[in-house]
This record gives sequence, structure tokens and C-alpha cells, in this order.
Amino acid sequence: MSEQEENRSRWYNIRLKPDEYQTLNNKFKKTQFRKLSEYMRSVLLEKPITVNYRDKAMDDVLEEMVLLRRELNAIGNNLNQAMRNINSAHGNADARVWMNLVSVINSKLEPSINQIKERMNQYADIWSQKLRAAKA
Repeated sequence: MSEQEENRSRWYNIRLKPDEYQTLNNKFKKTQFRKLSEYMRSVLLEKPITVNYRDKAMDDVLEEMVLLRRELNAIGNNLNQAMRNINSAHGNADARVWMNLVSVINSKLEPSINQIKERMNQYADIWSQKLRAAKA
């Protein structure tokens, strides 16, 4: 027969100054706990507390990488749309010239874009590994 968990029936009130409350709340936000009461019980009962550490410098780098990735994807989408529009104008002499021009531009840009994306993915992997190591 499994042991039943006892309900929490005791109530305990405390009063804090605003700065004390802010300090407690800031510490709580850095943990994995979802409720302040869980965090406070762990502190009072001296249970282990996992604190999530985030490197702000790496957060800024990751944010910049996300913006760069979006921009690169937008460039690729614009090139694809241009190619579709040119392909839809079959037989037109101007369309053939534009199609050749866009093909040349695309062939020059695509390796650079892929290289940038690959490097950004490597940075993201490094960042996520540091984050996982900080949690452990």
C-alpha cells in the first residue's frame, strides 16, 4: 500500500519590507520554481534549489543572431519570388535577361548565405551548451 501524502494544513504568515520582498522575488525568478510558496518552503526547509544562470552577453549575441537569420531568410524569399515572377513571364526577352541576372546574383549569394547560417547555428549550439552546463 502506498503512503498517502499529507496535506499542508498549517498556515504561516510573514511580513516583509518592500526591499526584502523585492530581493526574495528576484531570487525566486532565477529558479525553476513556478510558485513563490514552493520556493519559500524549499528555502525554509533547506532543500536544494536549482538556480538558472543566464549570461546576458550571450543573450545579446543570440538575439542578434536571430535577427540576422530572419534577414537572411527574407533575402532568400525575395530572390525566390523574383525567380517565380520571371519564370511566369515565359518567352519575353526582358524576362530572359532578368532571369540570367537573378541566377547570377543567386549563385553568388547562396554560398555566402549558407556559410553565415551555418556559423550562426554553430554559435547557437555553443550558447545552448553553455546554458545547459550552467543549469547542471
